[in-house]
Amino acid sequence: MFKKLNNIKAFVLAGVFSVIGLTACNDYLEVVPDDGNATIETAFNLRSTAIRYLGTCYSYMTQEGVSGQDPALLGSDELADLWGRTVSNTSARVPFTMSYIARGYQNASSPYGNDWSSMYEGIRCCDILMENVNNVPDMTSAEKARWTAEAKFLKAYFHFNLIRKWGPIPVIKKSLPMDASVDEVRVFRDPIDTCFNYVLQLLNEAIPDLPLTVDVTEYGRITQTIAASFKAKVACYAASPLFNGNTDESTLVDSRGTQLFPSKTDAEKLQRWTDAMTACKEAIDYCKQANIKLYHWDKEYRANDSIALDFTLRGVMTHRWNSELIWGNTQSAMSSLNMWQQLTQPNIQYMQPNAWTGALSCYAFVGVPLKIAEEFYTRNGLPIRYDKSWQTVNELDVAKGDSAHKYYLEQGYETAKLNFNREPRFYSDLGFDGCKWIGGLTNYNDLTPKDIFNVECRMGKALAKSSQESGPTTGYYPKKMYSYQNRISGANTNMSVYWYPWPEMRLADLYLLYAESINEAEGPNGAHSADMFAYMDSIRGRAGIPGVKDAWDKYSTNPGRYSTQTGMRDIIHQERMIELCFESQRFWDLRRWKEAPTEYAKNVYSFSVTSYSAEDYYKKILLYEQPFGQKDYFWPISTYNLEHNPNLVQNIGW
Repeated sequence: MFKKLNNIKAFVLAGVFSVIGLTACNDYLEVVPDDGNATIETAFNLRSTAIRYLGTCYSYMTQEGVSGQDPALLGSDELADLWGRTVSNTSARVPFTMSYIARGYQNASSPYGNDWSSMYEGIRCCDILMENVNNVPDMTSAEKARWTAEAKFLKAYFHFNLIRKWGPIPVIKKSLPMDASVDEVRVFRDPIDTCFNYVLQLLNEAIPDLPLTVDVTEYGRITQTIAASFKAKVACYAASPLFNGNTDESTLVDSRGTQLFPSKTDAEKLQRWTDAMTACKEAIDYCKQANIKLYHWDKEYRANDSIALDFTLRGVMTHRWNSELIWGNTQSAMSSLNMWQQLTQPNIQYMQPNAWTGALSCYAFVGVPLKIAEEFYTRNGLPIRYDKSWQTVNELDVAKGDSAHKYYLEQGYETAKLNFNREPRFYSDLGFDGCKWIGGLTNYNDLTPKDIFNVECRMGKALAKSSQESGPTTGYYPKKMYSYQNRISGANTNMSVYWYPWPEMRLADLYLLYAESINEAEGPNGAHSADMFAYMDSIRGRAGIPGVKDAWDKYSTNPGRYSTQTGMRDIIHQERMIELCFESQRFWDLRRWKEAPTEYAKNVYSFSVTSYSAEDYYKKILLYEQPFGQKDYFWPISTYNLEHNPNLVQNIGW
């Protein structure tokens, strides 16, 4: 595995320092001809130097999963940061910058998460590679075609990253020469459909010349399965309400009089969903050819069904290069992902006889808002509000862990009724006061409940809040993000963290996009409805809950809710929220669905984490409000860019 990681690093990080633009690309090519001056021409004299430039193109990829780079983590409503922490062990190693977005502090003078310039620099580097790769003498035509396809994919990816943040953007089909005039440089934003169409065009051009799969030495490079699956996601975004005939943005008009969100007929909007449905099915077919399939734990230890299911449900995210992973983002710095695991979990080892007291560990300063815990299904595979067996349950009442939950809850320990009778993903994805937490062990054979760590975090307990710099923050922890393969070897020993590539896209994501596009294009009773239910039920079956129809017909207060398009839409959306929790999806999904104001209005609540008794601890406390208005759907273009290019019209509200 170390060989594999080193190979990835050698390829992907080859041009990691080339992040300034065209000039910086020249500076860091490490290609020095006889006269000592590096040029674009000399960069493509040999394959050994040209591959560095391909690495430069990859180096502009966004770093999902890195707290200081990914707005969909701490900038979302599914994770809550300990506000105001300053200790360098936490603030320097796991930056909280993006939490300003979550609290409504986005601004136009210095936007948080502003990668406008770097995305366009990446686009320019891709153009340079495509213009020059055919000049490399010691490469086959097939390899040149592959590199060109990778550059086209990355160019599409950079455009998409700009679109989902800023909406309509200037599309760059060909980068301007360095001696372009001022007027040529002052480009206009293009209408939203022009933007999406260009991204989809690039992906269509790239797919045929990419390999179906790659071997371990090239993990992280783009394949046909990645490109086809990404195309499916782009097509679903293009069809979603935020981008598809969004009349709320009808006043976004530039100085030419061009409407950047033009009106559409219902037929035109529906066609986008039909196209998305087709793209999703094509991507699924590519995945089948590549033997990509839903992940199930490979039983490397002797374990009962409850523990094996926990390993499966956490492994979908944290098992390195698992069978379900379509695209693992290796640009997300290994050190940052490891530090997140090390610093943001509760110190579960502290309760054991051989207490671990490593200096840099377990501040637990990232929590999960109560509304996210409530989002998970009951054991019957239903939202709490629709489950017949939950109609008389007070979620915040206290009960003691029992034998029926012995692998999920500490027996005899008092915890909220909210934590009983929930689906397996609730217990695999969330940690909380009174829960069981598997991790940090050197051997997992034949585990019994007494072998599994208990989390007790009320005041007076081992994992209670110990300072202003530590958690618990809300009373819930994002356990799904922490691999059970992390190891603690003994007292006073640093944690050995199991690294995994960030799951940019996995098969369950694609299945749910397909289900969503079928429902939006045809409704739940159309020609492809059997596919819709089958793919959703495969995910639910893996999670240990009944299929959609069985759950709603047998256990709900609203049987048959899946038979209407609106009802099925809600079911699909909630399934995505649960299945893809903490994977940088919810932030963008709520926006593209135009559901962010409703969800953000629920605000961020915690338990009373500084209380001693269970009765006092399980009270809802408002941590902060989450304002979200029309302007918050899109990033502001920075005032700096507006001043330098007056043809860029600012987004509404900024």
